[in-house]
Amino acid sequence: MRYLDLTLPGAAENLALDEALLEEAESADSATETLRLWEPSRPMVVLGRSSKIEEEVDLDACRELEIPVLRRVSGGAAVLAGPGCLMYALVLSCRQRLSLRSAGRAHQFVRGAIAAALRPLLPDVACRGISDLALGRRKFSGNSLRLKRDHLLYHGTLLYDFPLELIGRCLKAPPRQPEYRRDRSHREFLANLPLARTSICHALITAWEAHQSCVDWPRQQTARLVAEKYRRPEWNEHGRRAGDC
Repeated sequence: MRYLDLTLPGAAENLALDEALLEEAESADSATETLRLWEPSRPMVVLGRSSKIEEEVDLDACRELEIPVLRRVSGGAAVLAGPGCLMYALVLSCRQRLSLRSAGRAHQFVRGAIAAALRPLLPDVACRGISDLALGRRKFSGNSLRLKRDHLLYHGTLLYDFPLELIGRCLKAPPRQPEYRRDRSHREFLANLPLARTSICHALITAWEAHQSCVDWPRQQTARLVAEKYRRPEWNEHGRRAGDC
């Protein structure tokens, strides 16, 4: 598997690159799999593909804090990312891994691999809910996916040194909650991994055997997606009620 360690300057560019890697794999003649790791240089809210902004985000707080709100191509609820939150993206071949055509099995497979990689360092790591990873009953990772014809984009967050109180300021309680959350606030529900970033990266690289360092990446597809989607209000704000500002 290819390994790409690349954080682009802007929020829109980073979200676009995840989708561009999926597009690149779909257009390749042979199955292409990639692990990408990146970390935002400043806080950003990332909505799920079908998220309703007014239900999930405190827009007044985001404006006050100058935190941009963007939308990703995969499902799930809104997340707040930034320094101290490692982001990963996996592009996996459904031709090589036929079970990944099922969303439920994809969640089980990818989360299981990440949990197994982290358990030698933290035995309490567990898969919780549909798409979470947790330390005991406190979530440190949320994940989502986008399935195309022959490849899957599976990406998520890994909190390790994030100011958790900021999440409660910017995000409302999600409209759908896993049973194990039990209506806890963001601050009560979330946790940072007590690990260094380098340890987490090493565990992921080892788990996915991503030893083929990648220096080339789909620049043109990324730029096109930024222009056509990730910088456009029509994409980031769709589903917003008239009159909201």
